[in-house]
Amino acid sequence: MVYVDADACPVKDEVYGVAARYGLAVTLVANSPLHVPARLRVEMVVVAGDPDAADDWIAEHVRAGDVVITADIPLASRCLAAQARVLGTNGRTFSDDSIGFALAMRDLKSQLRDSGVQSGGPRPITAKDRSRFLSKLDELLQRAARDR
Repeated sequence: MVYVDADACPVKDEVYGVAARYGLAVTLVANSPLHVPARLRVEMVVVAGDPDAADDWIAEHVRAGDVVITADIPLASRCLAAQARVLGTNGRTFSDDSIGFALAMRDLKSQLRDSGVQSGGPRPITAKDRSRFLSKLDELLQRAARDR
């Protein structure tokens, strides 16, 4: 199963293409309805409530071996704890070895923004990021298929 934290996901089309090649179902989870392509195995789950409701839904439903696509580092941590494979929307994989550093950097950047030292959000996704994302997603799905 592939879960997508979909509200601000810039690589949904890439996920659809790779998942279709492997014959996998995709579940998009968001706070509002999004367009879901016809003829693909894509389910849209709309969750109401606070901004973390989609993250909570994914964390409650993900199982070992599932693949999760998210840019949200705390959600990535929760999914790793459930033994899922987690890929950032920029093509960087999250792992048990890297998640601690990612959480610490997130907290540091948040403190810098709160103090006015640093502003702005994440940088826009580049063509290189998309290429890395496609390659890593394919790699994760191949590994998941072998492990089954």
